[in-house]
Amino acid sequence: MQRRDLLRNLALTAGSLSIPSLSKANTPTPKTPKRVLRVAHITDVHIHPIIGAAKGFERCLHHIQGLDIKPDLIINSGDCILDAHKHKHNNVKKQWDLFNEVLKSENGLPIIQGIGNHDICCEGDSNQSFDDGKKWAMDELGIDKSFYSFDNKDWHFVMLDSVQKKKDGSWYTAHLDDAQYEWLEHDLKQHAATKNTMVISHIPILAACVFFDGDNLKEGRWDIPGSWMHTDSKKIANLFHEHKNVKLAVSGHIHLNDRVDYNDVSYCCNGAVSGRWWFGKYQHTEAGYAIIDLFDDGSFTNSYVSY
Repeated sequence: MQRRDLLRNLALTAGSLSIPSLSKANTPTPKTPKRVLRVAHITDVHIHPIIGAAKGFERCLHHIQGLDIKPDLIINSGDCILDAHKHKHNNVKKQWDLFNEVLKSENGLPIIQGIGNHDICCEGDSNQSFDDGKKWAMDELGIDKSFYSFDNKDWHFVMLDSVQKKKDGSWYTAHLDDAQYEWLEHDLKQHAATKNTMVISHIPILAACVFFDGDNLKEGRWDIPGSWMHTDSKKIANLFHEHKNVKLAVSGHIHLNDRVDYNDVSYCCNGAVSGRWWFGKYQHTEAGYAIIDLFDDGSFTNSYVSY
């Protein structure tokens, strides 16, 4: 190689090496998402006077409020009391009185509440008994409607009512009735361009843990009851897919902890404050609650905490 050819090749090599360096120097630094809200999600407290549940609920509330970064609010997705179905009025009233007493004396954070199936007092199976029981639960929780939405900072929240009576009034299945679904369509459309959205339901819209909550494999087929997961899961998931601002849907009911990511929406079933109804952990899930950090870019973290 001639000397002049060697010098020319070295110059070309040096020039090619400098190009990525200049490109890297001009690349803007990615913006770090800013946390705008921290939520403590509690569910399935199942309080009752005779099993030490009040002390357990008290410990849970103290744990939430003692975190290094205290939540901005608590969201309770239902099953506040042990059981109201086919129990006498006086027994159910004692459960509600205890739940509200502990909440009033031991909690200093704002709380948003929803209804679970165990909160509905039905001494008999009839449409009127179911409606009256749901109305009583709403009164105890201090809510005017069983489904509603609200805004907090950069996020929009939708509380759904999963628990619907069967046609004959006998207990329940998990779905949205027509009026609630139409309301949800309108609510999501109204906020589609402005707010990242988190949806709350008592019963999971979509979950994996329902397959393991009992012996559900029968003759080579999975048998998942309509009271364990929404029977209109596909319909709701398709609606969420139309609204890219829906980021997260949380629930309880199964007392197990899982996360399913489907069509860019994360579905988190966040265990139970009561664990195995105040007798230790349920399967592999400890008694606990979730801490959900929500960020300005629509991202989030959902972490299950054993207290």
